[in-house]
Amino acid sequence: MVNNEETRAKELIYAPLTGKRIPLEDVPDPTFSEKMMGEGLAIEPTDGKVVAPIDGEVTLTFPTKHAIGLKSKSGIEILIHIGLETVNLDGEGFEVHVNEGDQLSIGDPLVTFDLELIKLKAASSITPIIITNGDTVENLEKTGEANVIAGESQFLQVSVKEGKKEERSTITKKGTQYSEEAEAIVTAVGGLENVRAATHCVTRLRFALTDEDQVDKAALEEMDIVKGTFSANGQFQVIIGQGTVDKVYKAMVNETGISEASKEDVKAAGGKKQNALQRGIKVLADIFIPILPAIITAGLLMGINNILANPGIFGRGAPSVIEMYPQWDGLASMINIIANTAFTFLPALIGWSAVKRFGGSELLGVVLGLIMVHPDLLNAWAYGEALEAGTVPTWNLFGWEINMIGYQGQVLPVLFASLVLAKIEIFMRKRVIDSLQLLIVAPVALLVTGFLTFIIIGPVTFTVGNWITDGLIAIFEAAPIIGGLVYGAIYGPLVITGMHHTFLAVDLQLIGSTETTFLWPILALSNIAQGAAAFAIMKVAKEEKLKGLAGTSGISAWLGITEPAMFGVNLRYKYPFYAAITGSAIAGAFITMQNVLATSIGVGGVPGIFSIVPSGWISFGIGMAIVIIFPFVITYVIAKRKLNRH
Repeated sequence: MVNNEETRAKELIYAPLTGKRIPLEDVPDPTFSEKMMGEGLAIEPTDGKVVAPIDGEVTLTFPTKHAIGLKSKSGIEILIHIGLETVNLDGEGFEVHVNEGDQLSIGDPLVTFDLELIKLKAASSITPIIITNGDTVENLEKTGEANVIAGESQFLQVSVKEGKKEERSTITKKGTQYSEEAEAIVTAVGGLENVRAATHCVTRLRFALTDEDQVDKAALEEMDIVKGTFSANGQFQVIIGQGTVDKVYKAMVNETGISEASKEDVKAAGGKKQNALQRGIKVLADIFIPILPAIITAGLLMGINNILANPGIFGRGAPSVIEMYPQWDGLASMINIIANTAFTFLPALIGWSAVKRFGGSELLGVVLGLIMVHPDLLNAWAYGEALEAGTVPTWNLFGWEINMIGYQGQVLPVLFASLVLAKIEIFMRKRVIDSLQLLIVAPVALLVTGFLTFIIIGPVTFTVGNWITDGLIAIFEAAPIIGGLVYGAIYGPLVITGMHHTFLAVDLQLIGSTETTFLWPILALSNIAQGAAAFAIMKVAKEEKLKGLAGTSGISAWLGITEPAMFGVNLRYKYPFYAAITGSAIAGAFITMQNVLATSIGVGGVPGIFSIVPSGWISFGIGMAIVIIFPFVITYVIAKRKLNRH
């Protein structure tokens, strides 16, 4: 019998790095999360070694050494992009062990890199592994392993259409000059007069523009050569694809008169466009994102403790689990200690991340944070009572009384102290000879920063933090329905701008001052709303790619990560996003009126209920119903009319 279908071959792709497997949708870069470059997976590496995932050849290496292109014997083309925004390192910390044209076997070393340097200087160490010639792939299966070992773990299984295997590779340095496309791209971004600087990396053109409002995104999206566009960090980025992007850039330089620029030139030009608020938000994001796993884990564990230790969970007036079953008391107490540690020593976590962000030694940041919660100091949570009773302990410095107050749960004191510590350390390292640095730099930096913290930084920022807390509480007490409505409506847009990271600090400040927060429950509902809207798109969509993206990103949003749903689905069609923020506004107003509070910051989605004070569970549950039903129904009705219309 003759089979008229194209013959297919299956090929295994092994993990090129050791680490944690990450779905492509969760990569914090829309080029990869929206699959503009193709399908694949990502790895968050635990070491700095990249090995060959296939038998084949090296098709591309790059001067910046941060990416490598491969081609298997069956024709599968693979891009390994080590970290995100690592092009800006210009090769620092990377060493490539192969050349273009080299033949490879699975497990052969490709690249080694300094993982700690990438974590410090790049946007992320997460490494996407992309199948770039997806048109030749019939089927792609992903492994179920959460953690993979380089060269040993099966990573992907690909079915290849043999009949298409010899089509022109997308990973190549040979081809046309793309002069017409280059001119069209420059015109679409506003013309020469709107381009302050332009460069490219392995996947995209990067523009620093005078005015992004002049960009004709519709014209760009209509071009076959353009796979997507987005704006980030002051740069407008046009996704072209590896191998082609360098030829388009050369054509752009030759045909349009744009001057060649380095990545640093574009970064600097784009950075000038960011105002002080934007730069401040980025700093907060850089500080808090690395410590989020510890905070979220603590929040979840505190939720378990709430179930065991709080009365009223199983009915009005019902005793707690540990009152009914005293044998559970020891377990609850142990869970409470494990859960509370991240919040008790929060200044140490923030100190580590902040000093690292400001360019100092993160170990000194940890020590600074621990100094601020030393057990000999008055606990910050007991300060109010001690002040009323007149029993606040003090140091006497030559007749000057300094309060001996700790800063448990406080955010502002350790942020500013970390900045001062880093600046002092950097200043001294430049001026103290290497042989004396260990004896002088750290002791002096810690001593000076410690004195300044207890004398000036701590008292001033502690007061400011209390003003912020009292102000927010006053606003929400005076008009709870307005406060909840507004915050519920704006949280989604805040995620787009990155300003939501500012409110993470506010939530932590509220918990540190009052032991609860009324803002975080609204955040959790906002995430659920974005997921519900994405699920509605999944239900209506006929295109399998969109259906899959909406489904996976909806699940991600319900587990607290909304970016894939927002950027990949809801903002793309706009009406799902509007439905989601309307639903979260209504729910936010309702739960604020019901005085729903959270004792910690946990997973900002469906599991968020475990962080809610048990007396507010019913009200929070009603809020969840609102943000599930309203966005889903509104999006579903509109999508049925718009989405599949031809």
